[in-house]
Amino acid sequence: MKKTLLAATLLAATVPATAALNVVATTSSMGVLVKAVAGDAVKLTVLAPPDRDAHMLQARPSMMVALRNANLLVSVGAELEVGWLPAALRGASNGKILPGSPGYFEAAAQVDLIEGGNAADRSQGDVHPMGNPHVYMDPPRMARIAEALAGRLGSLDAANASRYSDGAAAFRKAVEARVPGWKQKAIGAKGVLPFHKDVNYLTTLLGVPVLGYIEPLPGIPPSAAHLKELTDRLKGQRGVILYTDYQPGQGPDFLSRNLGWPKVRLPLEPAVGASGEEYLKLIDRWVDGVASGK
Repeated sequence: MKKTLLAATLLAATVPATAALNVVATTSSMGVLVKAVAGDAVKLTVLAPPDRDAHMLQARPSMMVALRNANLLVSVGAELEVGWLPAALRGASNGKILPGSPGYFEAAAQVDLIEGGNAADRSQGDVHPMGNPHVYMDPPRMARIAEALAGRLGSLDAANASRYSDGAAAFRKAVEARVPGWKQKAIGAKGVLPFHKDVNYLTTLLGVPVLGYIEPLPGIPPSAAHLKELTDRLKGQRGVILYTDYQPGQGPDFLSRNLGWPKVRLPLEPAVGASGEEYLKLIDRWVDGVASGK
């Protein structure tokens, strides 16, 4: 009898408690926020693969299944997921997580955005009238979003409210500890030439100028004429070319050869299931990339 009781006790200790909430994050960077704030107190599902452009995805049945069972949806917002998330939500038929409900949380709505107020003119490329949605490239903004997320989680799961608050506070502390070092490392960087406007929050945080974009317009592939214009304009200057895993390399290769600049290719999103510390290490790598343009 004692052996049976001991075995049952050990088994119970190895089986995690049932998660109070099913949380769905649209991207792995939003998953980082959930992990940092909630740890294993929730069950987390991430919809978008981290090696794909979140602008360009399509709604899939697996997304709809995850959303159908969700208590909370954490999105980037500012229309980043506009091409696929509304369709996935319609297919899920879960009124608890629709925009405007307590089960819908939009990261971009929790902070001020840069580059807002542009007209929704398709001739200007893939513009976002509400502002630049890539807030996950600004850790201080992510820390503020984490605090708002802790409040939302606490309202849905009062039993773990203090745990969520502590998680957000720890994430903020980790971010604040790194910011001075990032800014110091970037001193003297001459500028960056990114493929898209996805790193603009980070360059703003670091005080490093953006010298142009490899895309002539957001979401429009670079033409030979545009690459030549960039080369002619930037020849003799110093800087670094930045692009992501899913962006094509031909334009960056051409510019690197003709300008003599380093090129740095990095993941824009952390791995699915990444912790707050792993996210900050990814930002470390981006800061190193920016600093290589001295």
